[in-house]
Amino acid sequence: MQIIQKTWSERSGWVGQNSSIDAPQLVLIFGATAILRDPAMLAGIRADFPGALVFGCSTAGEIHGTRVSDDTLTLTAVHFEKTRLRLASVAVAAAQESASAGRELAIQLTSPDLVHLLVLSDGLVVNGSELIRGLRDFLPQKISVTGGLAADGTRFETTLVCADHAPRRGCVAALGFYGGGLVVGHGSLGGWDAFGPMRRVTRSQGNVLYELDGQSALCLYKQYLGEYAADLPASALLFPLGMDLESGEYGLVRTVVNINETEQSMTFAGDIPLGATVRLMKANFDRLIGGAEEAANASKRFFRSAPVELALLISCFGRKMILKQRIEEEVEAAHAVLGEHTAITGFYSYGEISPFVPNGHCELHNQTMTITTFAER
Repeated sequence: MQIIQKTWSERSGWVGQNSSIDAPQLVLIFGATAILRDPAMLAGIRADFPGALVFGCSTAGEIHGTRVSDDTLTLTAVHFEKTRLRLASVAVAAAQESASAGRELAIQLTSPDLVHLLVLSDGLVVNGSELIRGLRDFLPQKISVTGGLAADGTRFETTLVCADHAPRRGCVAALGFYGGGLVVGHGSLGGWDAFGPMRRVTRSQGNVLYELDGQSALCLYKQYLGEYAADLPASALLFPLGMDLESGEYGLVRTVVNINETEQSMTFAGDIPLGATVRLMKANFDRLIGGAEEAANASKRFFRSAPVELALLISCFGRKMILKQRIEEEVEAAHAVLGEHTAITGFYSYGEISPFVPNGHCELHNQTMTITTFAER
């Protein structure tokens, strides 16, 4: 595997490695919404890397090495020696189409030599839980799936996905990795503390929550947020919901992506099932950074003592809002585990996709650091 990385900003233009590599098959790009919208940017990348699949999305912050930046674009070009790639995308006009989009992607990309799927999705239109459900319905259990939901900073207006075409809203895309020479690892950890009473979901529909314990969920949520309620939905990233399901499944964390004052409802990145037990969460600085370190350790265990060549870090925007000027500490913690020779890229998202445990089903997570690691053997 050969890799070169660069970053672009309006102030500095392109900065990064000038060394050449064999013709890359993949170019990963993550950047601010306004930059991705510029047709000249994609045209320039295509001219520099003809024949490569260009895959990426809009963000709430870009990760490059141990640096976190805003209003930039990061580029990672990869030449694989032993791995074949295929890219597919589906348009989604409404959340109700999310599961069918997942099924369609799985059908298009499933093959006997498929090793891994990397999924990037619109972060506002798509119901991430349904998207994952659709993927799981048609993918063999042995296929690992990771990825994330595109973001738009604090604006929550438009999220974009580029799947070898002009960046689009309402797009879900998956990149398939094929062949026995690729090793893929993954890890996903949070680091939030629960507070306040446990409450039961008494009215919900998909990813829309209406009532907790028979009361307006939005009213209750605003009471807990206090002065932060005026800044909804962005401030909800500071206080996600921890959720335990009646089925006994392990807890998941869910983040609000929109509110409806008329209906007194809250829309989340993933499903809030009827009967689930929820509790508000708040940040613990040391645990957030420790969660990033543990996610890196979990992803590296797949490699035993072998080095990791490429790492994709997808962390929730809520963590960035909490950590503020300390944000690079979580990236540095991951870098210390992965090693100085690992090329690191990634972004801050509206949701993360990863198995919770090795060889487990993929799930939609919020407020985690999710790390996918790659190497060819």
